[in-house]
Amino acid sequence: MSSSSTSGLPATLPFEELAEAIKGRRSDYGHISGLQLDRFAPAEAWSSLPYRPVFVGDTETGVLHGGVVTAMLDESCGMAVQLALDGTRAIATLDLRIDYQKPATPGLDIKAHSVCYRTTRSIAFVRSTAYQESEDDPVATATACFMIGANRTNMLADRRMDSRSIPTLEAPEDPDGPFARSPFARCLGIRVNDDGTLTMPFSPKIIGNPILPAIHGGMTGAFLETTAIIGVARELGAAAPPKPIGLTINYLRSGRALDSFANVSIVKQGRRIVAFEARAWQDDADKPIATAFGHFMLRPTPGNDEE
Repeated sequence: MSSSSTSGLPATLPFEELAEAIKGRRSDYGHISGLQLDRFAPAEAWSSLPYRPVFVGDTETGVLHGGVVTAMLDESCGMAVQLALDGTRAIATLDLRIDYQKPATPGLDIKAHSVCYRTTRSIAFVRSTAYQESEDDPVATATACFMIGANRTNMLADRRMDSRSIPTLEAPEDPDGPFARSPFARCLGIRVNDDGTLTMPFSPKIIGNPILPAIHGGMTGAFLETTAIIGVARELGAAAPPKPIGLTINYLRSGRALDSFANVSIVKQGRRIVAFEARAWQDDADKPIATAFGHFMLRPTPGNDEE
């Protein structure tokens, strides 16, 4: 998410105008996904994401892909930061920590309440809760840091995407592929390479900032989480994908309009919990665009009653 000053804008935007600009000019992916800013206050945003079958991460359970929640929380936190500023400065996610409290109930919309509780000259600090029926019963919680004055673009001044060119979120069928049960991974076009790395091809639907253009931070997070799930399950020979517990994403460079690659390594393995680290890069594996550290819970093997 980004905003910045240009010669065509006033020095600051009145708060109501700022909120309306945020409503109409979000990231490309945020617009395509259907994310809405429902209510707002200074430094505070309430948003919602309608349920869609393409968001599912496992068709066997109907549970949403964790990356969908990550992308929503990233964008919702960005909205709160913009509502704490004046519409004249760009923002970019520095880091995002997600703690998964419980799986989202299939078929229900997801809501988020984000609060930018402190800003300095260069950094904004945010916390957010994703929920469905009650904020007291969260699906996930997040904390994030954003850089203020990250670049010279201004998404709040730029025209909204031409509706005729807006791509759609579709998941092509691939019954024999590694993501046969994950519509969202198929939607992103993620594929597994022979050397064990994964590729997420660049496409217009994963754009965050359309002016640079740059990949949505939430899409990079979704890619890293998918890489970790696939890689850890393969490394351990697990029959079922592990359950995400928490994930911290550090954004190191802007994801450009290029294909992205990622791999994962197991940092520590216990009987039920696995710690992992994943890296994503584009044209140079030694210059990652983002890294992620997190924990998975291993699912019980058949015949084992222990969780």
